[in-house]
Amino acid sequence: MRAERPDGPSIADHGLVGDLRTAALVATDGTIDWFCPGRFDAPSVFASILDPDAGSWRLGPDDEEARSQQYYHPETNILVTRFMTEQGVVEVQDFMPVLRAHDPDHRQRLVRRVVGLRGCVELTMAMSPRPDYATTMPELSTEDDVVRFADGDVHLALSSTVDVEVADHAATAHVALRTGESALFVLEVLAPGEPARGCSEADVDELFDATAGFWRGWLAQSTYTGRWREWVDRSALTLKLLCHEPSGGIIAAPTTSLPEHIGGTRNWDYRYVWVRDAAFSVYALLRLGFTDEASAFVRFLSERLGEAADDGVDTEELGPLRVLYDLDGAIPHERELDHLAGHRGSRPVRVGNGAVDQLQLDVYGELIDSVYLFDKHGRGISHDAWTDLRRIVSWLMDNWERPDAGMWEIRGEPRTHTTSLVMSWVAVERMMRVARRRGLPGDLTELAATRDAIYERVMTECWNDELGAFTAFEGGDVLDAGTLLMPMVKMLAPDDPRFLSTLALVEERLVSDSLVLRYDADTFDDGVEGGADGEGTFSLCSFWYVEALTRAGRLDDARLALEKMFTYANHLGQYAEQVGLNGEQLGNFPQGFTHLGLISAVINLDRSLDA
Repeated sequence: MRAERPDGPSIADHGLVGDLRTAALVATDGTIDWFCPGRFDAPSVFASILDPDAGSWRLGPDDEEARSQQYYHPETNILVTRFMTEQGVVEVQDFMPVLRAHDPDHRQRLVRRVVGLRGCVELTMAMSPRPDYATTMPELSTEDDVVRFADGDVHLALSSTVDVEVADHAATAHVALRTGESALFVLEVLAPGEPARGCSEADVDELFDATAGFWRGWLAQSTYTGRWREWVDRSALTLKLLCHEPSGGIIAAPTTSLPEHIGGTRNWDYRYVWVRDAAFSVYALLRLGFTDEASAFVRFLSERLGEAADDGVDTEELGPLRVLYDLDGAIPHERELDHLAGHRGSRPVRVGNGAVDQLQLDVYGELIDSVYLFDKHGRGISHDAWTDLRRIVSWLMDNWERPDAGMWEIRGEPRTHTTSLVMSWVAVERMMRVARRRGLPGDLTELAATRDAIYERVMTECWNDELGAFTAFEGGDVLDAGTLLMPMVKMLAPDDPRFLSTLALVEERLVSDSLVLRYDADTFDDGVEGGADGEGTFSLCSFWYVEALTRAGRLDDARLALEKMFTYANHLGQYAEQVGLNGEQLGNFPQGFTHLGLISAVINLDRSLDA
């Protein structure tokens, strides 16, 4: 096998494959560095991206000088890693079969097919599973040429078309492939006692074609035909990989604890359904014509609200909705995994997320805005959904003035954040739109009074005359890129002097070469240990900046900023959460927030350029 990886690949040196239930990260050297069998938020069985001893599945040439390139099979989420060596060329095809939407007979499999393309190349497969976040060393056994091991209640079986040896808690195989030859490795996730079904070349051919057909059929629903179709298509496919089909939830990212600063402590678990992120994702997918995902997410939220009502949950402190849920709708409290070294030494590694116990009022605006769009462009909301929304907004109208943690989830003293007020205004205003358009019941007079009160509060208390800008929170002097949302949500006209003045100051203080910081990191204490040292630019904010320029009529500037942002994507067109000073991608990967921001920015810029 190729030489050991002293630091391992960077965050961006990966591609994602998945089956709408879970996902795996495949590095450019052919190693699967992250995989949680069963579902996104399950314990990992491969986690070498967080610790070199936390499990991996390597497949690649023995030649230490081999070069590699990755691409996605066109219009699919089937990942191909090609290796060029002195002896010849091979490629590894990685995918998780998805045969049809809402398949009641879905079987979870991670398929790896390596194909000889030129010459004769010697390769090694080495699988070292470390279940439950590398807290156990599994006993591997061989039965009928199938390697088996257990991960709690989940059993896994590795089938292959070549001989596999088992020793020292690992499975290995060596193979030499000539032109036209191939070898298959299929990891099946099984229930206890369920037999492994093995694999054959004919089976994998059928799975490959069916999976490619599924992704292409899904993508064909997209209504986008503009200038940047390849970028939008890849972002849409990436967002779809973050959808958990059985529950309807949409996760923020498929990974945990990939650092916002290498060596730092800002390492969070994003494998959950953030109401904010999921609502924005629904908005982006609806803009492209995808309605099934929106319908499924509305169902997921209705179930959460129903559970809260049935259980008599006290909503006075945190409201009728939590900021995030796991895929079962439970509360994933945060804990640290002290035994893991962290990505390139970035500790701690966390599972669960402490934000679940925060009050973040902006989530209600993002949620109701997405439901409003679903009602307008999708199938329409039900009576039960409208009843849930009325209950949510009734609570919000009594609580919108409270200090909270804001959309950036500060862990310090709560404040009255401008973006929380803005999105509370959105929640009330969109309720009025739906009620008027559909003739649904609601006290429009009361809604209008609250809407107007929030608007006046923003315009008086969140505006800093001396700076000539809206600030991050009432009475402050810290800038927040979240204020770029104000014309996007229709609270201000894009040519309003107050917005243009805010935009100019954001450009001066927060923007560098199209990259945008979330806030003034040097002057704002967000309550995270270690301060804001190394705080990267936030890629979602960079796409908000593109959209703000577009709406302000600065189309040439917007187009240049967009093209610059494309250069910060990885080799597959995917983004993590942040970009560091050296252009390195940081944070969990790939990040749904970033890709939905790209979609929205591109659609609006395209429309403006056409006009």
